Amino acid sequence: MKTLATIAAAGMIAAGPALADLVIPDLHYRTGPYAAGGIPFSDGYQDYFTLLNERDGGIGGERIEIVTCETGYDTERGVECYESTKGQGSLLYQPLSTGITYQLIPRATADGIPLHTMGYGRTSAANGDVFEWVFNYPANYWDAASVFVNFILEENGGSLEGQTVALLYHNSAYGREPIRTLELLSEQYGFNLIQLPVDHPGQEQGNQWLQIRRERPDYVVMWGWGVMNQVAVQEAVNIRFPMDHFYGNWWAGAEHDVMPAGEGANGYRALNMTRLGDLPVFDEIQTVVLDAGLGAGEGNNLGSVLYTRGMYAAMLAAEAIRTAQEIHGTAQVTPAMVRDGMEALEITDARMAELGMEGIGPEFSVSCTDHGGAGMGIVQEWNAAEQQWVTLSDFIESDASVIDPLIAEDSEAFAAENGIEPRC
Repeated sequence: MKTLATIAAAGMIAAGPALADLVIPDLHYRTGPYAAGGIPFSDGYQDYFTLLNERDGGIGGERIEIVTCETGYDTERGVECYESTKGQGSLLYQPLSTGITYQLIPRATADGIPLHTMGYGRTSAANGDVFEWVFNYPANYWDAASVFVNFILEENGGSLEGQTVALLYHNSAYGREPIRTLELLSEQYGFNLIQLPVDHPGQEQGNQWLQIRRERPDYVVMWGWGVMNQVAVQEAVNIRFPMDHFYGNWWAGAEHDVMPAGEGANGYRALNMTRLGDLPVFDEIQTVVLDAGLGAGEGNNLGSVLYTRGMYAAMLAAEAIRTAQEIHGTAQVTPAMVRDGMEALEITDARMAELGMEGIGPEFSVSCTDHGGAGMGIVQEWNAAEQQWVTLSDFIESDASVIDPLIAEDSEAFAAENGIEPRC
């Protein structure tokens, strides 16, 4: 059985010929129990690329071709989508699924096609020294766990000694990602950690909330997705758990997660990797894309949490492609060239403002060793009366002294298992 290293050494990484169009696959899920999150993200992702085509003629004079494939958030179908689209000149993949990501890491590495797993996937892929073809900037799951703890530390005067945090998590690779980080943080800050797994798709949570009602933790933090989030918020309402002590990660903090619970969801808090608000780019998308009937969806998701995140992901991809064009002196870039662009990516406040996205995310840069970015997040709170999220914090840093050793430990183990030599 060939390891990733021996495949690369044998020259079997195929960059493929440069094509006239810039092919961007969208492995979306518009059906199934996770469609409520998949649809707005995909809308934002596709609409931004359409904006670039219609307004700018593409990127560097080359038009973008969006190739779509429905995964249903199913890992096997996601792999099938990758295999059926990679030969079309696909420049990079955004799987939007931790399970799919884990399966694609060895495949994409062997094929020489970069993956961008923004705020999800394998957290230790932040170590570019080991994961040459995988990027998870601007932040990862372990950052999210640390940001949550740092925020509640601030709210408690710097001490969580003797308090209890319940982790309500999707019982999958995705949901289990923050456990080790929270365990270390609980040891460091003296809080108790309760772990409450919820099986897919998350509609049955009675036992978990019975335990929460019985043990009365000071905080509940949720690592959920899809219908699990809606059910959890309603269960919290049912037992009258204080909403301002119930936090979701950035995949459990969209409008559709809280609106079904009505006024009861007021005060629910969640992380986000981007700021919300009126951005000039939304007006451009409305005029150039949606009003022209070119939108990926019906246009009703514009400006929502996950639409904004999908748009932001597309912007980062476009900027990486633009950087690759500059590095290599050609507009007709290959996947290998795009990887170089991703590794040289620098996102500044000035550039975000120039793109009509002022302040949408933190400044960050990528390097050979660091594929993870700034590692920051904000906290937002749901205002049920106004039906909108209110930002409670600026971008909060994660604790690198905790996160970096975890990334090093996990990535080094992966390198040893797969015969990968550090390259930076």
